[in-house]
Amino acid sequence: MTVKTKVPFRADHVGSFLRPERLKEARLKKQRNEITAEQLRAIEDEEIIRLVEKQKEVGLQAVTDGELRRAWWHFDFLSELEGVELFETDSGIQFKGVQTKAHGIKVSGKVDFTNHPMIEDYKFLHSIAGEHVAKYTIPSPNMLFFRGQIEESAYTDDAQLFDDLIVTYQKAIQAFYDAGCRYLQLDDTSWSVFFSEEGQKLIAAKGHKPETLATLFARAINDLLLKSQTIW
Repeated sequence: MTVKTKVPFRADHVGSFLRPERLKEARLKKQRNEITAEQLRAIEDEEIIRLVEKQKEVGLQAVTDGELRRAWWHFDFLSELEGVELFETDSGIQFKGVQTKAHGIKVSGKVDFTNHPMIEDYKFLHSIAGEHVAKYTIPSPNMLFFRGQIEESAYTDDAQLFDDLIVTYQKAIQAFYDAGCRYLQLDDTSWSVFFSEEGQKLIAAKGHKPETLATLFARAINDLLLKSQTIW
């Protein structure tokens, strides 16, 4: 059977899967220094291979690594950008009925994209995809502004931060393209904040007007896509 290699596909998914018990146990062992980083990565490799084969088996044209190497779908990518740090917080992000781990991200310097570990993660996925399309998902640039703390020592002007984010993501897209990626999805849950009274209050509490912030968010995506057309 010929495998379709151009999007859109009739059946698709964002890319994240539940972590296998074996992998969760391996992460705990790594935290306790019972195994090395190399041993953990070897287990990740094996579980990703198994997952990719399962996706092929059920008929998906695009396969992902399940984001099995990530602890966070967004923080893991964002915290590896230049000028961004992961840190421990007093409490996690509160959702209905559950609270996440107590981690956050902050912008402490000028944002940029240099040697990012997820490029190597993608290359591994690409190497085992075969005739199928290796799909990779990263958080939208808006997620850094939405979830991150912006230190004044780094940026006092939101527009300048978004200018740097657009350039940073251009570099990221180019790096993934150079690694062979032809299906890169930007995952963006930040827009949901505009659609409820609670979200509007959250925006105001951070000192922003919803209409101004929405304009910045739209500009980030539109400018990024426009300036990245020459890559794709």
